[in-house]
Amino acid sequence: MNGDSDEALMIAYAQGQAVAFEQLYARWRQPLYAYFRRHAGDEATANDLYQGCWEKVIGARRRYRHPPPFRAWLFRIAHNHLVDHWRAQKPSAPLPPGLAADEDHPGESLDEQARQARFRAAVDALPDDQREAIVLRLEAGLGVEQIAEVTGVGVETAKSRLRYATRKLKEALQS
Repeated sequence: MNGDSDEALMIAYAQGQAVAFEQLYARWRQPLYAYFRRHAGDEATANDLYQGCWEKVIGARRRYRHPPPFRAWLFRIAHNHLVDHWRAQKPSAPLPPGLAADEDHPGESLDEQARQARFRAAVDALPDDQREAIVLRLEAGLGVEQIAEVTGVGVETAKSRLRYATRKLKEALQS
């Protein structure tokens, strides 16, 4: 079962094979947590969102149909869960900008840490829609069609958001 696709594992899990869920969880725990950590701003909120998302995946397991790819389905749940969280916090306020994870990485050079900090700051400075698109691309590995599906916009809109985000990141990192 280790070499099975995410979609095959999700279908097996929906049919009651708990080991399939364990493998999906192992494959997706890091990218999913990074997604919430990037947007939550603090570890406690990221942990709550992360656990809540997996609860939603468990609850929706019987509704999963292939296609869409599991990755897009998972991050659609994560995106909606995040939006619901922010709406519950301040119903009339816009979603806050994502905050960079501030993790210590022992063994990395100071130059590498500075480069990563600059990159995180540049990503954080992007408008919300562009930041969401680039984070889904870089951290979740989603394609344009999947980003469009997750964020609920058209493919051309997702392409534009990625293009503008990429351009702004290049400009910010070259200066």
